[in-house]
Amino acid sequence: MYAKYLKRVLDLLISLFSLIVLSPLMVFLTILGAVKMRGNPFFVQRRPGLHEKIFPMIKFRTMNFAKDENDCLLPDKKRITGYGRFLRKTSLDELPELFNILKGDMAIVGPRPLLVKYLPLYNEAQRHRHDVRPGLTGYAQVHGRNNSSWDERFRMDLDYIAHISFLGDLRIILKTVKSVLSHSGVDSQSASDVTMLEFTGDNHS
Repeated sequence: MYAKYLKRVLDLLISLFSLIVLSPLMVFLTILGAVKMRGNPFFVQRRPGLHEKIFPMIKFRTMNFAKDENDCLLPDKKRITGYGRFLRKTSLDELPELFNILKGDMAIVGPRPLLVKYLPLYNEAQRHRHDVRPGLTGYAQVHGRNNSSWDERFRMDLDYIAHISFLGDLRIILKTVKSVLSHSGVDSQSASDVTMLEFTGDNHS
């Protein structure tokens, strides 16, 4: 009953309440981001959601548009700014996803939405991560984050889906808050500087 009905109701209430309470901070970050990024402070990217339906996920931008002599974007590590590192380290870049939750694209807790280009690479079991709405945070994120292998992340995602409960979600939310405050569970190369290892369909380590 919780997974089918109450979870969505709680997502609506929590996201709406959070947007109201955090609106001054989000307005401030929007203005500051526009100055720091010299333009649009938001990053919008298409991601697969429930039943693989594609939706535009919104975050605060953490990288600039620096290009090389061939007019190609530089690697992520060279484009992330000091301001962007701060946003990632504190997870403030994720705040705009509250709008995605309010809209119904996402949930507070669930498997993190990955890239659209990964869809053809999933095996039958991995596809079941799309049986629920993707989350702002998730079981895999509080149990290793970028340190986990792809196999481990998928296993944790599927285990979460098979055992969704109110208490389970509450534990994940509390662990997320603890992780953010302590900056723990971040990739050894620093999630502030680089994105996670790309999924190729045969990642087993």
